[in-house]
Amino acid sequence: MQYEEAYLFLINKLEKELPAWLTYHNAAHTKSVIVAAEHLAKAEQIGEQDLLLLKTAALFHDAGFLENHDRHEELSCKLAKKYLPQFGYGENEINAICEMIMATRLPQSPTTELAKYLCDADLYYLGTDQYKANTDKMLAEFKKTGFVKNKEEWQLKQADFLSAHSYFTDTAKMEHDPQKKKTLLEIKSAIRASASHSHKPSFSENLQDVCFIVFGVVIASFALKEFLVPNHFFDGGITGLSLLTHELYHFNLAVVIVVFNLPLVIISYFSVGKSFAIKTFASVVLLGLCLFLIPGYPLTDDKLLISIFGGVFLGIGIGLVMRAGAALDGIEVLALYTLKKTSFTITEIILGINILIFTIAALKFGIETALYSILTYFAATRTIDYVVEGLQAYTGVTIISAESEAIKYELVNNLGRGITVYKGERGFLPGNFEVSADVDIIFTVITRLELRKLNNLVHNVDPKAFVFASTIKEASGGIIKRRRAH
Repeated sequence: MQYEEAYLFLINKLEKELPAWLTYHNAAHTKSVIVAAEHLAKAEQIGEQDLLLLKTAALFHDAGFLENHDRHEELSCKLAKKYLPQFGYGENEINAICEMIMATRLPQSPTTELAKYLCDADLYYLGTDQYKANTDKMLAEFKKTGFVKNKEEWQLKQADFLSAHSYFTDTAKMEHDPQKKKTLLEIKSAIRASASHSHKPSFSENLQDVCFIVFGVVIASFALKEFLVPNHFFDGGITGLSLLTHELYHFNLAVVIVVFNLPLVIISYFSVGKSFAIKTFASVVLLGLCLFLIPGYPLTDDKLLISIFGGVFLGIGIGLVMRAGAALDGIEVLALYTLKKTSFTITEIILGINILIFTIAALKFGIETALYSILTYFAATRTIDYVVEGLQAYTGVTIISAESEAIKYELVNNLGRGITVYKGERGFLPGNFEVSADVDIIFTVITRLELRKLNNLVHNVDPKAFVFASTIKEASGGIIKRRRAH
């Protein structure tokens, strides 16, 4: 094996042909991995023949970047098979080299001693004082590929990676575990310090909130004055109670809505937050003002159109205000407060209040009015869901695959999702019921727009993986795309 000739050939090729934006995976990195691999191998006294194979694998392990940064290990093996025969490497030796290269694919999975040396050499920097310099170069490179967007996201990924990583060789563990643990503590400390600074909305964010609230209030007022009030229709929640009170006692609707919502604004100050309470108070007062100023002219006398479009416009208005982190209808605040005093769920409490509203409406104004009002409520709630959630409605995905380790890595590091892993068994097929194997069952939460990307990602790893998805009504916490916080 003519290692020195192969070294000069490939290093020259890497230095000349790799793109400049590869600030980490370049010729300098390859050289450092070769040095680290040789150090580990000599410390554990492997033979000269094995050392040559290890150094050659280290030389070619990132050669695939010459063609593409994605799944470069396979490309590295292809280049090794293409070039190494001309330097005296036989088929068995090249296969051993490719086995080592493929073991470096994250999550690392070495099955031979030589592969363990290469895996530890590839991530040797994790336990050295060169960690920051290397990760800064890697961050610049990964920003270019779109793997990460900013330093904060990169720190979170690094904390997860360092927590899960362990060296395979005794020498690497002894020499670098202490420094690696120290580095992990420093990263976690930096993440906590960054998280401790509360986010102050920018001027553009505040302006967006104001626009959402103003447009939402105006649209909701339009729905009430032009559709529901002139035709004696109702809605659910506090708005429905206000409409019912207005119809029964002829109190001014603008005053009734403000009065009914004020106690809930006060409750929300303590149970939800100051910002939510202030914006909700402003929204309710503005709604009262609009209801007082906007004249009521029924646009149609068709009851079906009134119930549907009155609900749709009301839902759009309430949804826009909710997008701004506020509320026009305090029913959920009331349900949240009542939840703490009773054993009922929020859904059950809201349902009970609405049943009461529509029952009174049926008794006082007739079954037909009540039924059309229920249709109005349904149209409003479905519209609110769409305005607030849009295309980002959450989807729960469960994945069962023999390649669960690789899929877990792809979901966390390439899709940027948090995962939960259940321990289970797969198999039990017709005709082979007695055959089964332990498996990690992966569960993650994504948005609808990410579902195709996830399916493609899983299919690339394991075309036979069993994947099924279900809609999630609510999701909070964890690593999910955040909706507007209250």
